[in-house]
Amino acid sequence: MKTAILITASAASLLFAFGAPKAADEAPANPNVAEAKGIIKQFGGQLVSELKAAIKSGGPEHAIGVCHKRAPAIAKGLSKSSGWDVSRVSLKVRNKELGTPDAWETAVLEKFESRKAAGEDVETMAYAEVVEGPEGKQFRFMKAVPTQEICLACHGTEVTEEVAAKLDEHYPEDQARGFSAGDIRGAFSLSKPL
Repeated sequence: MKTAILITASAASLLFAFGAPKAADEAPANPNVAEAKGIIKQFGGQLVSELKAAIKSGGPEHAIGVCHKRAPAIAKGLSKSSGWDVSRVSLKVRNKELGTPDAWETAVLEKFESRKAAGEDVETMAYAEVVEGPEGKQFRFMKAVPTQEICLACHGTEVTEEVAAKLDEHYPEDQARGFSAGDIRGAFSLSKPL
């Protein structure tokens, strides 16, 4: 049996998908959700800090190197220190090797898009589920990444020629352009065995 935990902006509570959902005030807190959110906060905080510093010192072209080298290193370091598998995925992939979602992640990203279309705030959008896989049960968690102003120089609709050339150099199959502020850029994706 799968247990799904849907985290919405309106309820900001855990809903369990076996039988009837529990009322928001009855839903038990899940320590895995809190732990995953803490890891994401570390990842996002460190990445945004390094991106801002890179942009300040060398413009958006310099920030591409942070995303190319530092983001995977941050994810790897957090994976090693936390025991979780930590990554970022998107329906519009920039780094095919590291950012391509699996079937479960694709389904969640598509649900996020539907939730956004229904008016839900991307900032608070998350989803968790216990899934059975080849290695046994895993707790999986995804948190939507909203496109922020800082993202638009490299992911927006109007990317400069210099930025486009640098992106093409690092990511020849880049699909991650054309976003507007508030769009779902992708998601943090975490999993750990139970």
